[in-house]
Amino acid sequence: MSTTSPPQSELIWVDGPDGYALALDGTTMVCRNAKGRRLKTVPKKVRESAEAEQLTSVRLWLERHERECAERVESWLLGSLPVPAPMIARVWPDPAWRDLLADLFVAPADGGEGGFLRGVDDQGRIGVVDLDAESAWLDADRVALVHPVLIDDLDEVREFALELGITQRLPQLTREIHRKPAEVAAGSTAVTDYSGGEFEQLRQATGRAQRYGFSVRGGYAVCRVGEAGRSLQARYWIGSEMPDYETETGTLIWVDADERPLRLADVGPVAWSEGVRMAELIYAGRKNTQEETQR
Repeated sequence: MSTTSPPQSELIWVDGPDGYALALDGTTMVCRNAKGRRLKTVPKKVRESAEAEQLTSVRLWLERHERECAERVESWLLGSLPVPAPMIARVWPDPAWRDLLADLFVAPADGGEGGFLRGVDDQGRIGVVDLDAESAWLDADRVALVHPVLIDDLDEVREFALELGITQRLPQLTREIHRKPAEVAAGSTAVTDYSGGEFEQLRQATGRAQRYGFSVRGGYAVCRVGEAGRSLQARYWIGSEMPDYETETGTLIWVDADERPLRLADVGPVAWSEGVRMAELIYAGRKNTQEETQR
């Protein structure tokens, strides 16, 4: 399979003061002296130079760009959004995009066998390594970044990825999943398994939610997902008192785009998995964890 996976670029050096030169290695500023030897640290007078300030501005832009790329790719994964193959081809040469997309498990959006994304050819075709360890081209105009809860035989796919030495910049196969029980209470709209988690201060619960990338609104930790063309939110009650007051977690619910609670029976596998994952991550930080362990 011949794909356009650009090699690592050589560093581009910018002349600095007193014969020093500066470059960005990823988002790290590096320096070499007049003899061309790369230094372990950037000298103070070079670090405070106009050239260093310019590179710092570039570095900040690159870091922001990487964050925005990561947020977009994760939204494709959580939103079950079909991604046009030409879009992947267009962004693939950019290292920020390529590092996130490489080795993700993708499949044709309209159904069919998938594989691990390995590259894009000159015609814009998506190249993968399939589950038979064969190189293949996806014959699809749109592809899906498959949420792990939707991957058949996930444990086997994970083992196969280990055999291939695959590592993913954006955790996909290693993402914790939670499968919806075969039966849920008829008419129920809430999960109570994660209620009663006590925190000495509300800010501890909100801080834990934000640390894992969830927003907090109106007393709820919120996770946005998309499923079957619908925009949904999983909401987990963590409290709405003053930040330094004690709080106790409540129920986990799902709402649609019109803020209407969904019956648990109507919550799809991706929304269920991500909602429960959010609740578990926050609930694990409760102060009564140790007491429960000692019982």
